[in-house]
Amino acid sequence: MVQIPRTDIDILPLVLGANTFGWTSDEKTSFAVLDAFVEAGGSLIDTADGYSAWAPGNSGGESETIIGRWLAARGNRDQVVIATKVATHPQFKGLSPTNIAAAAQASLERLGTDRIDLYYAHFDDQSQSVEDMATAFDALVRNGTVRHIGLSNFSVERERAWIEYADRQGLARPVALQPQYNLLHRGDVENGYGPLAREFDLAVFPYFSLASGLLTGKYRSPQDVQGTARADMIDAYLPDEAVTLAAFSLLDVVRGVANAHEVEVSTVALAWLRAKGVTAPIASARTPEQLPALLASATLELTADEVSALDDASTSFR
Repeated sequence: MVQIPRTDIDILPLVLGANTFGWTSDEKTSFAVLDAFVEAGGSLIDTADGYSAWAPGNSGGESETIIGRWLAARGNRDQVVIATKVATHPQFKGLSPTNIAAAAQASLERLGTDRIDLYYAHFDDQSQSVEDMATAFDALVRNGTVRHIGLSNFSVERERAWIEYADRQGLARPVALQPQYNLLHRGDVENGYGPLAREFDLAVFPYFSLASGLLTGKYRSPQDVQGTARADMIDAYLPDEAVTLAAFSLLDVVRGVANAHEVEVSTVALAWLRAKGVTAPIASARTPEQLPALLASATLELTADEVSALDDASTSFR
């Protein structure tokens, strides 16, 4: 177990991403994934008010709604930690103070709960001042709607400004960052968010920990990606032939480490993130059958030589 800094929350070092709920996982399957995750000792579930507005027929909030129905059916609200986000729901876009308050209330209603354990500002809103956003989030903590605050997809400079303003004014300050970080996307964290997190004692919960599925090991060539539900997202990691060659060469190294431990490629990719000092990576499971490989990463300890080999193989992605 690991503790989220500056909180009393202990979690398994794996976060269940709920972006598939209401998209590639229907409600029944989502319930099964949630059940299996909690039965294995998991507790932190990460969603957002905008999940999954992008799917045909959806309008946003589907993931939260499914989680809310599951919480009601299982009666286990106190056994799980709920993280959600504001800024992308079609009806609650941006981070104006009035929108933050309204979106939080809408999330509470969909989740069927009286508090959000970790509430993220999902994407920066350059039309709003850091001071106004920090004050609006602090108000949610003071009225009990939110326990703790997180930031995602802000620049390092804006995150620093938020934290320093909160400290000067005695406001609730962020306890967590959610940046993109994986073997194919290293620079943002290693050169910016990571040092900031260490300076201010912040949790780091990386998203796209498996590079939208590319690091699961099921794709052995670029042709395998085409026609899949995540093809467009994966293609973003493969912009040209040279990068594609480097990515699949890296996958060969990851596969070698996985074979040595008799685990899946995804297990090693997530364990590498833990070895790099993140609090817990976020990973999604479309079905319960995908969970064991993810859960195994919470206890897999890579050797120093294995971490070094993976670092070397992914140097071009720093």
